[in-house]
Amino acid sequence: MDKICGGTGQLLRFGLLQARCCAFAVALVAGIAVSGMLPELPVARYDLVLAYGVLLALVARWVGWDSARDTFVIAACHLIGLAFELVKVRLGSWSYPEDAVTKIAGVPLYGGFLYAAVGSYVCRSWHLMELRLTGYRPKAMALLAAGIYLNFFTHHWLPDGRWPLAAAMVAVTTGTWVGYTVGARRHRMPLVLAFVLIGFFLWVAENAATYVGAWSYPHQLDGWQPVALTKFGAWALLISVTFVLAERARRRAPARVHDDDGDGTGDDTEDDTGDDPVRAPARVAGPAAAGAGPGGV
Repeated sequence: MDKICGGTGQLLRFGLLQARCCAFAVALVAGIAVSGMLPELPVARYDLVLAYGVLLALVARWVGWDSARDTFVIAACHLIGLAFELVKVRLGSWSYPEDAVTKIAGVPLYGGFLYAAVGSYVCRSWHLMELRLTGYRPKAMALLAAGIYLNFFTHHWLPDGRWPLAAAMVAVTTGTWVGYTVGARRHRMPLVLAFVLIGFFLWVAENAATYVGAWSYPHQLDGWQPVALTKFGAWALLISVTFVLAERARRRAPARVHDDDGDGTGDDTEDDTGDDPVRAPARVAGPAAAGAGPGGV
């Protein structure tokens, strides 16, 4: 019975941590939903959401949820996401049907925040759950992530390499474990399983985002319908791009001490070079941020 109660407690703590990591995404999608309920305004809804997204990012930086390094990763995800959007919208994979001033080639600039939110989730998870990797192959993962990103463009003209890339993902991550902290205990799971789980919940988030009108797939233009389950697999692959960016930023930066819990003590030691998923490093605490956006088609 003690083991069952202990397991339930750990699961609840894990759920709470994940909710904190997803704060940015939840706030972003909630803002999009509210914007759709407002009466007609002199400002286009997409422009209003862009301003709201910028405000969210500034608040996250101001209160210390995101470090300068996190902000760099999140901004990079925003730019990568916008490039992705420009190509996919042009090809008709999905659309943003409403007008806006801040809209380029059919893509509102706020669209990049959907990917920035994913970057925020990964960064916050690294802090709040004290992620540590063992058996990680940075060069192979970087090459694979680049191939996955390019395939979501090239499969419109060339054979789709999604399944070979998925097989390569399993091969490259074989023996790679991600260690994380829940409460006072350390746990670990295979990195590929983490990608699959994140991909599934991003698919769930994508359903929520399209429901509130963040964007629309062709089959949703006449009324909302669930996002195709194939997007689950797309996200499980695409999350590797964000993960590689976040890991590389941490590997290149020295370890530092920061006050992420806002208690003014500065005792939240971050040891980004740690590679032991069983050893419990210094605790990191603090609010979180995270995300969702269109999956590859």
